[in-house]
Amino acid sequence: MRMMNEFREFAMKGNVVDLAVGVIIGGAFGKIVASLVGDVVMPLVGVLIGGVNFSALAVKVGSATIKYGSFLQSCVDFLIIAWAIFIAVKLINRLKREEPAAPPAPPRQEVLLEEIRDVLKARG
Repeated sequence: MRMMNEFREFAMKGNVVDLAVGVIIGGAFGKIVASLVGDVVMPLVGVLIGGVNFSALAVKVGSATIKYGSFLQSCVDFLIIAWAIFIAVKLINRLKREEPAAPPAPPRQEVLLEEIRDVLKARG
């Protein structure tokens, strides 16, 4: 029973719950990014570079086949995905940019002291 209580305390800690939410949202965001890259960006890149696909590049060394093209294609895909995420985050940050909050009003005592100071300056 004690182990169950410890597990409940562990599972309900703020960091664990926040991490779980982050993983779930990250998975959903990953699908959005994959769709953006696969359905929007890659077709445009394919048109721009003439439909080049590195995946088929390979070299045979004895009985082993080294598929260096797949590695190159993964690197290109990574760069495109990283660029797409960079642009998406940049747009999101631009949309949520908030105006700086106005400084809080000074305490009433301070306002009254400033008024007294101004009256004394005007007299003297």
